Amino acid sequence: MDVNLFLPPAALSGTTTTTTTTTKVPVLIYLSGLTCTPQNCTEKGFFQAHAARRGIALVWPDTSPRGANLPGETDSWDFGAGAGFYVDATAEPWSKHYRMETYISRELPEALFAAFGAQLDKDRVSITGHSMGGHGALTLYLKNPGKYRSVSAFAPIANPTQCPWGQKAFAGYLGEANKEEWKKHDATELVKVWKGGDLKALVDVGTGDNFYKAGQLLPENFEKAVKEAGVKGLELRYQPVSCCSLTCLLAYFPREGFG
Repeated sequence: MDVNLFLPPAALSGTTTTTTTTTKVPVLIYLSGLTCTPQNCTEKGFFQAHAARRGIALVWPDTSPRGANLPGETDSWDFGAGAGFYVDATAEPWSKHYRMETYISRELPEALFAAFGAQLDKDRVSITGHSMGGHGALTLYLKNPGKYRSVSAFAPIANPTQCPWGQKAFAGYLGEANKEEWKKHDATELVKVWKGGDLKALVDVGTGDNFYKAGQLLPENFEKAVKEAGVKGLELRYQPVSCCSLTCLLAYFPREGFG
């Protein structure tokens, strides 16, 4: 799978004809939404200038395996290629290739820190995402207490077991009957059993978003679960825009930074 990496100037703090002095910088992993490749946000999000000023490295992984050539893999835009939902599939024929949770949380960081260990600070990693990627960012943060410094999400699919997108994906990747397994990949369910202390979580949702209006995102359910669990540290903001597009990200990243 492709992955894009941006290193800010701070990661190469000085060079001479014989040596290069490097500084380790914090890392922000950005998980993209349905149908996206690493190129979508790299080329349209324009985060690099803001990350450069703040001295942050950016990582854009892919949203699914590519080239597995599984039956039905490219039949729809919201399942299969470009729609891995950041889970490790257990149902056939997906279980061999579609292991996005392991890839994002373990395999990719290991490869990045092995190759760029002099530039990337493995102890300062945060995660963010958009739409399906927001779901991935929230669930990976909640499933790995202490692994990420913070989590932020734009228009996340916050309660996938209760929305059409999530139900379709989980039935295909995890099995129609395995509803208890579904809950292990749902931020609203995961936060109910969270034991990692205060969250460091920022979520933006656009009330003008058609997917929000259609009940695909369900941030209210996540917000309610956080409150009922007595968990602190969530900032959830409802914006009068559509956040299920890169336009929203362009509007808020320069002002709000990286969570």
